[in-house]
Amino acid sequence: MTRSRAAIPPLLKQLNERTVLDTIRSAAPISRAEISRQAGISKPTVSLALQSLLEAGLVRETEPEVGRTRYGAVFFEAVPDAALVLGLDIGARFLRGAICDLSGAVRARQDVELPDVEVGKALDTITKLRTSLVDASELPAHLIDSAVVGVPAVVDDETGRLSMATNVPGLEGRDFRTDLVERLDLPVTLDNDINLAARGEQWRGVARGVEDFVFLSVGTGLGAGLVLRGELHRGRNGAAGEVDLVASGRADEIDPCAAAVAELTARLGSDGIETQLVPPYDARTVFGAARQGDLLGRAVVAEEARRIALYIAPIAAVTDVALVVLGGGIGANGDLLLDPIRGLLAGWLPFPPRVEVSGLGDAAVLTGALAVGLDLAQERVFANRHDGRQATAGATAGAVPSP
Repeated sequence: MTRSRAAIPPLLKQLNERTVLDTIRSAAPISRAEISRQAGISKPTVSLALQSLLEAGLVRETEPEVGRTRYGAVFFEAVPDAALVLGLDIGARFLRGAICDLSGAVRARQDVELPDVEVGKALDTITKLRTSLVDASELPAHLIDSAVVGVPAVVDDETGRLSMATNVPGLEGRDFRTDLVERLDLPVTLDNDINLAARGEQWRGVARGVEDFVFLSVGTGLGAGLVLRGELHRGRNGAAGEVDLVASGRADEIDPCAAAVAELTARLGSDGIETQLVPPYDARTVFGAARQGDLLGRAVVAEEARRIALYIAPIAAVTDVALVVLGGGIGANGDLLLDPIRGLLAGWLPFPPRVEVSGLGDAAVLTGALAVGLDLAQERVFANRHDGRQATAGATAGAVPSP
């Protein structure tokens, strides 16, 4: 006796649909028979799941790969614009934003200079940027599932309040998540910017496939995102990676950030080292001079490499990470910093980590925000598949071949 569709328990039906959807996402374009083989589910069950996913607008019929014979089979792929993700990176000088679809493809990206580094002005700019990104994507605003926002602060997951927020006046102690929800009219996930940068490297950067690594950002500020066993390590208070504290109790100056580079250049320059550099000094000019062989520039870079290595050493000694990814405006100078840092760590540690420069550059935080949002959207778009929100112009209505 054939069981009717209604006889399938709801939980089992959901599990089957989720398994089919995940299989399509990972192997599209894919036929019904291939889904059955890869997922270990019978063809009739796959057909029922496909029908439900088609009706919900989460999958659609598509063409097979170029050069592949169809043999009468129908192929399927996930609908990429069944939902969208908004990612934002709030920095000291710039606000970066992007919208991506469920395939991870960026549909719009824009960077704007913050007119005034103050929380009220930042919120105004965020609202305008969201509208501009939606217009540029040419997709309906209601498809945005949520926003993921990186901030230069420690985020309290329970309250949404921020601490150790020094780069943007007005952020300290503020329930910034509620502010963003009210402005964007979206669910908002708020996270430390360097934690998101680590997620970005894990998704699309040099840390892909690495289980244990640290992302160390050196620029106007200093911070680290620590990934252990493939998961972001936040610590008891969400403050894991606040490596500024490594200098606590030290009498000597080891700050590698931009302001300290300027101070170091001024101090070494007063010692009479020959140079073409003139005050006021800034990190970009100093590193540029070092590339031209300037003696003062080279001396500053050598000390900068030592200071960065002093921050890496205790992290590596405690966690035994396989990789350190350098980011930030100063950390990006790999041509000058990598060799001396590697040499110092090799002399200090029995098992020094590999040290590389981020390939994502100033997009690292934004990439991580999209990665987090994508995970959330793929879960929610499935959970909400029957409420009518996922029907999009990209979905193809059609019957599934009968088993």
